[in-house]
Amino acid sequence: METGRTGVGASLIALDWGTSSLRGFLMDRAGRVLDQRANAHGIQNLPLPGLSGFEQAFTDLCGDWLASHPGLPVVAGGMVGSAQGWREAPYVRCPADTATLASQAIAVDSASGARILIAPGMLYDPPSGPPDILRGEEIQIAGVLADRPDWGRDACMVLPGTHSKWVEIAGGRMTRFSTYMTGEVFAVLCKHSILGRLMPADAAPTEAESDAAFAEGVQAAQASGPGDFTHQIFAARTLGITRRMPAELLKDYLSGLLIGHELTSGLGHMRNELHDGRPLLLIGEGALCRRYVRGLELLGVEPTDRLENTAPRGLFQFAVAAGLIAPTGE
Repeated sequence: METGRTGVGASLIALDWGTSSLRGFLMDRAGRVLDQRANAHGIQNLPLPGLSGFEQAFTDLCGDWLASHPGLPVVAGGMVGSAQGWREAPYVRCPADTATLASQAIAVDSASGARILIAPGMLYDPPSGPPDILRGEEIQIAGVLADRPDWGRDACMVLPGTHSKWVEIAGGRMTRFSTYMTGEVFAVLCKHSILGRLMPADAAPTEAESDAAFAEGVQAAQASGPGDFTHQIFAARTLGITRRMPAELLKDYLSGLLIGHELTSGLGHMRNELHDGRPLLLIGEGALCRRYVRGLELLGVEPTDRLENTAPRGLFQFAVAAGLIAPTGE
């Protein structure tokens, strides 16, 4: 478990509860993180089966905080509100903002006596296309908009990950979004397909070699035609078999190919929206976001900014919108 310094003046416990991990933040009334901790008790790795597992995971992470600060409000976002979570918080439809999320949140009463307010996910269901969903990213976006309301007027946000999200923002609300299963497809191909058999687990290429292979994959995606994707990914095998590319670089090439296809598609769908002056923001873990920055650079696009962990700020704003906490200035 990761932990930090416990501060004074705690006013909120905020939980970012995903599929594979659980992160907790003890926050004050100004939205500052006083203490934080994390473990691997995501909803698919609970310490006990069923509802007891959620109770135990919550107590293990936050029991001492609750004992030291009785009656502290608790909010949670992420997969804990999914159909497989502690309690389902149904999706709200686009367009929506943080106030919309707070108005349709679901509460669960824990055995400890704490009431946990769970944020809903979001649904984009256009009549002209298939529906799309997200859960957890809306909280990260709420954190960005809290600090930069100017971006809320008109922006595009990209959240790389297992399921990458491309979200359009207008008038302070999330108006539409698209999901790309880039991270999951990469993991499946590397671990469970014939492509991964040539990729050594202990590969340690130089940064320059890794970047060159990644760039080759991005450029292949950019040059692809309709229906080329499944043909192109087989190159992650044939390039190795023919020794045109060293085995230790095949994973980087495949990463570039998959991210390149996502970027090409995402930018294409937003061709008319990414006008001069409209921010394009990347939100997420540093190493992965840096790959997306590099991919965009290869496609001639420079993102406006790159942001990392905005979930604590978003959870705080969710709590404010729900009336659980009245913020103060610095």
